[in-house]
Amino acid sequence: MFRSTSSTAVDPRLTGGDLVAADLVKTYPGTTTPALRGVDLTITAGESVAVMGPSGSGKTTLLHLLAGVLTPTSGWVAWRGRDLASLGDAGRTRLRRTDFGFVFQSGHLLPELPAIENVALPLMLAGVPRRAATARAAELFPPLGLDGLTGRRPGELSGGQAQRVAIARAMVGDPGVVFADEPTGALDQATGSEVMEHLLRRCRTAHASLVVVTHDELVARWCSRTVRLRDGLVVADDRVSSR
Repeated sequence: MFRSTSSTAVDPRLTGGDLVAADLVKTYPGTTTPALRGVDLTITAGESVAVMGPSGSGKTTLLHLLAGVLTPTSGWVAWRGRDLASLGDAGRTRLRRTDFGFVFQSGHLLPELPAIENVALPLMLAGVPRRAATARAAELFPPLGLDGLTGRRPGELSGGQAQRVAIARAMVGDPGVVFADEPTGALDQATGSEVMEHLLRRCRTAHASLVVVTHDELVARWCSRTVRLRDGLVVADDRVSSR
């Protein structure tokens, strides 16, 4: 198994796409059955991928490994030629601030902050001055249909509005890939479709890849590719170029 010794070392196997995973195995402490049992996955720039499967199939584990939130028991994940394991915890944390964006089912917005500061927060955590960060954040509100909502707190937003604020937060740092974990799970079908439309549009505008974990076939249809897991293995990989 290859492990790079520095963030600049590149193995030819790491360069088949923007995000590459090989032979991923993940066994959680205290368990004997792996959550993932040898998953290979390559995601190219600008691709939108839905990850589906029954509960317990390994969907969220795969997303967390791809995003560097978890480390694999064996196998590896590489982002633009860099093995994530070689970066260490601090390096992966920086990567999640600069190259990766996240959208969660519940939004995970901070209730005490107005929408504009929720969106600007990743930039401020990365050291961008508040004025510059909020100015950048404000640019994302009109394209997402959020005009006039910069000062509202999450409790004053509808579910769809809150998820669009979460999309703005995910996109504010110009990420190369956005990870979305059940982004429409708490929304009705019409609002969920609206959120997916905004999410895909913003990713296309930014030339970012999208990885969506979902149980919803309607959500998967928005994506150009659907990867299906069962018992920790990829059992289907469907690409539909016309989506």
